[in-house]
Amino acid sequence: MAVQGAKQEKPFTINVSERLKRLPPYLFGQLNAMKSRLRAQGCDVIDLGMGNPSDPAPESVVQKLAEAARDPRNSRYSQSSGVFNLRRELARKYERRYGVTLDPETEAVATIGSKEGFSHMCLALLGPGDTAIVPDPAFPIHVYAVALAEGNVISVPLGNDEEFLKRIQLVAENLYPRPRVLVLNYPHNPTAMVAPDVAFYEEVVRMAKRFGFLVLHDFAYGETCFDGYVAPSFLQARGAKDVAVEFTTMSKAYNMAGWRVGYCAGNAEMCRALMKVKGYYDYGIFQSVQIASIIAMREGDEFSREQAAIYQQRRDTMIRGLHRLGWTGTESPKASMFVWAKVPDDLMKRMGTLDLSLYLMEKGHVSVSPGRAFGPGGEGYLRLALVENEKRINQAMRQIKSALTALDGDANQADQTSEE
Repeated sequence: MAVQGAKQEKPFTINVSERLKRLPPYLFGQLNAMKSRLRAQGCDVIDLGMGNPSDPAPESVVQKLAEAARDPRNSRYSQSSGVFNLRRELARKYERRYGVTLDPETEAVATIGSKEGFSHMCLALLGPGDTAIVPDPAFPIHVYAVALAEGNVISVPLGNDEEFLKRIQLVAENLYPRPRVLVLNYPHNPTAMVAPDVAFYEEVVRMAKRFGFLVLHDFAYGETCFDGYVAPSFLQARGAKDVAVEFTTMSKAYNMAGWRVGYCAGNAEMCRALMKVKGYYDYGIFQSVQIASIIAMREGDEFSREQAAIYQQRRDTMIRGLHRLGWTGTESPKASMFVWAKVPDDLMKRMGTLDLSLYLMEKGHVSVSPGRAFGPGGEGYLRLALVENEKRINQAMRQIKSALTALDGDANQADQTSEE
């Protein structure tokens, strides 16, 4: 009951931190809201927007998870850095697959997905006034994690050649204080660009030592390769462990995205810094998941190859569908689980990629990611995930064609009306 004559209280306001205010706009918000609204209305939205695997994890891994979960000892707190046997299995995999020797005690950390590991590594390495060089376009967390650590981002147009290295060198030579971190990501998300060879990474190592910056390499799609291409690990480069760590994940090759298991491997001091941050933030991954992940890495090489072959077939189906649409500028990727689709110039003159993505979802019931959401360098492209089966991908292409045909019809009708 209000007291007569009492002063009206001002509404209580919540002031968020300055670091949150520094985050760029989340362009996926509109798309996610529309997708939820359409699905609530009963629409079958084909989701090619998120790299969220729809295929099952290996059966032997699921069985091991169930077995381990029944042991009450595994329900206790775990280690924030991961159980030793899991880190040892990661070291064995690096030795087997890449010929890289890792000390599981000091050069390997289990993370709650590679995204968490990358973000906490930025907290460990960066602070106010520190700068990270991040290629453009970029997976959003490569920018957001730097901002959350209160560091600054210098965007450099993405590349995998000598010109790209020259652009990095130009920034390092002219920036004061010198950059603290360089972020790399091959095979790349969103563009699917790949590193040409280990020599490319060795040039990055030489540059890092010359200018005193550290390298964070996101290798999430390292096992999802096509047409005989094998993605090199950054840690294969001579001297890489002096300046760099590499982040990998169980999400893509083993269809374990929701299990949230990733890894950081490489420089011992950087790993130690990450372990210290994680020690304050978490108690590690559910131990049963860690035990099951050991089985995946130990026995899953053939599974990961078969899964890559499935993505390759979907890639071919999607490329054929895009070419039938007339989007002939789209290249067939050598790796990752995405197609970086080049939008025809005449369509780009009519709308940007965010508006195009909203239109395709509203009229075509197909969800795609706008290139602009990955930075200014992504405008002119859509990112399409290879997460649906070939039948659904073909259906998505038909629905996109129908929506674009309707758009052309509306434009023609508008032109005729203006002439009258």
